[in-house]
Amino acid sequence: MQIGLFINIGLFINIVTASFSSSDNQLSIVTIKTDKGNIIIELYPECAPVTVENFVKLVESGFYDGITFHRYVKGFVIQGGDPDGTGTGGPGWTIPGEFQNPDLRKKMPPHEKGVIAMARKPDPDSAGSQFYICLNNDTNGYVHLNGSYTTFGRVIDGIDVVDKLREGDIMNEVTCSSSDKLN
Repeated sequence: MQIGLFINIGLFINIVTASFSSSDNQLSIVTIKTDKGNIIIELYPECAPVTVENFVKLVESGFYDGITFHRYVKGFVIQGGDPDGTGTGGPGWTIPGEFQNPDLRKKMPPHEKGVIAMARKPDPDSAGSQFYICLNNDTNGYVHLNGSYTTFGRVIDGIDVVDKLREGDIMNEVTCSSSDKLN
């Protein structure tokens, strides 16, 4: 009986903590400043908590400041986040591919124009700092990516800027703030 009471109290504390942390009506907003304009991205921690935490940590440390978009595929993606600019670099660590978790995967937005996702190597747990933004309104071009890459946010302002980006464009400054949820 006492063991069950302790387990139930522990469960209650976890639920209350989660309730307070998710009910603060705050979403992380990332601003990528480029020479072509600003891109505002809303992050979705409910879909990919580890990925969002990692991304925010990198943003807050200034990791992305001055890094280029190193890959552009017309009508598909613009990719950045490699400090080497070659498509092979990262922050020195990797994070798990949260798309492997069926509960999280169900919450992730499908690949479509403006959605942001983590790039990775063939190993599903090899993402670190590289991310891509989808460029095409036709979701058929992304069917093969859904369920195989962690999507964790969406461009909410500046999609016209995203459309102008090309390989070699620089993320001059990347910042993070909070915003009230729009319900």
